[in-house]
Amino acid sequence: MNKRVVILGGGESGVGAAVLAKAKGLDVLVSDIGKISDKYKNALQEYKIDFEEEKHSKELILSSDEVIKSPGIPDKTPLIVELSEKGIPVISEIEFAGRYTKAKMICITGSNGKTTTTLMLYHMLKKAGLNVGLAGNVGESLAWQVAEKKFDHYVVELSSFQLDGMYRFKADIAILLNITPDHLDRYDYKMQNYVDSKFRITQNLTESDAFVYCQDDEIIGKEMKNWNSMAQLFPFSVKEELKNGGYLENELLTIDCNEYKISMDKKDLSLQGIHNVYNSLASGIAGSVLRIKKDVIRESLSDFQGVMHRLEKVVKVRGIQFINDSKATNINSTWYALESMEEPVVWIVGGVDKGNDYSILFDLVDEKVKGIVCLGVDNAKIHEAFDGKVETIVDADSMEKAVQLSYEIANKDEIVLLSPACASFDLFKSYEDRGDQFKDEVRNL
Repeated sequence: MNKRVVILGGGESGVGAAVLAKAKGLDVLVSDIGKISDKYKNALQEYKIDFEEEKHSKELILSSDEVIKSPGIPDKTPLIVELSEKGIPVISEIEFAGRYTKAKMICITGSNGKTTTTLMLYHMLKKAGLNVGLAGNVGESLAWQVAEKKFDHYVVELSSFQLDGMYRFKADIAILLNITPDHLDRYDYKMQNYVDSKFRITQNLTESDAFVYCQDDEIIGKEMKNWNSMAQLFPFSVKEELKNGGYLENELLTIDCNEYKISMDKKDLSLQGIHNVYNSLASGIAGSVLRIKKDVIRESLSDFQGVMHRLEKVVKVRGIQFINDSKATNINSTWYALESMEEPVVWIVGGVDKGNDYSILFDLVDEKVKGIVCLGVDNAKIHEAFDGKVETIVDADSMEKAVQLSYEIANKDEIVLLSPACASFDLFKSYEDRGDQFKDEVRNL
């Protein structure tokens, strides 16, 4: 009898997992409590995959051999709790896909910078002529690609939610950029639970695999003291010279891995700001481990174009530069954004607060911010943090109003920065929707 697999969630990762399961001859059902979009419904029909929407048929789900769940469904959901009580394995799409491919996996996680680093590495590997796919939190579903394409390498961005559902999956190169408080509502508000989740990227590493990590990150540094692994370690730092890894010294980036040494001037990096020095060091080390030619590594770090909604320059209006950083959904992302600003800033902030501690931004706000536009349904916490700390602080309940107010506050040769430090779901469908609306309103000025 065929193994019965139920997939919870009919989005990119769920439908991708269903396509792979069907290709492997498994008995598949896709179940989504919400509506499945036409794009994915058409795909399920084309592949003759059974699905249901706007409901979960509990009996069918609880009689399955294995469940693959969307990363957006919390482990505390009653249905997931019931599945684990019954001993039915619940895994992620990435875990499932990993069973059916021998491709090399370059996996990236961290609270901030993972999309930029993932796309930077994908750009580098493509430039080097490798047969490479882009998957995980960015790009197409890994499972779908494993079912239909034959890549030799994958660059995979992994969120903590994806890592939580991974057990036997193995990275060949695991990259951990940083760990700062984020999504703590999913981790019982215990930081250690979130840290453990991020460190799952290192599970199953062998002596022939590489672990690339930020030595300057306090939490990672502390965790590494008690960490045991057979993997080769490649730390990176902007504070000290390292023997086997990457570092910044006298404005020079140096990558020194297994006697493979590359140097380049910091000003030649395509993306500026200290956070992008870290992203570039991590990418450069991974490229060196893969033995990519030095000139290709240098070139890709100097001509990489960046990420949509991440410090994306929109246009200049009356000499005011508008920057879309809608992807900054936590305090640390916004810290990096403000840190890289050279001119006075009118800062658009707000949305669904994830338990933010705004005090870590006080010094940067004091130094760089002349006005704040609070964009959200409830802005009380932002006012509590910044009232009296800036010349102007005003409220907006729509993107149109936020852009108009920021335009009025800013002067020529200043910056309007949308860097919300919050999730988007009070006023927008997603951070992409928020960023797109920002760009549209700016262009309407």
